[in-house]
Amino acid sequence: MQSTPKQPARRGRIFPERTLSPEELARCKAEDEAFDRRCWAIFERVRPDLIQEHYGWYVGVEPDSGDYFIDADRMQAHKKVLEKYPNKDHFVYCLNETGTTGRI
Repeated sequence: MQSTPKQPARRGRIFPERTLSPEELARCKAEDEAFDRRCWAIFERVRPDLIQEHYGWYVGVEPDSGDYFIDADRMQAHKKVLEKYPNKDHFVYCLNETGTTGRI
């Protein structure tokens, strides 16, 4: 019986042509942080009005229009934003003291 030669282990990235430069990574990070700040500003503006009556509900925020959508279910709040703004980025917060939607 003859054995087949063993393939050498492949090393390195799977798609090296898709590696981003440090400048591109820094630009993406800065854009993400600016987007987060715009969403957070809208959430901070509407939270005091909504938190008393809808504590624990979720708020979907679309920062370009300033619109927000609330629902008791996180996925429904997400879907409400997508129905009106299907090709826009958005963020979902929980109506609580911190705005977080989950646990660590």
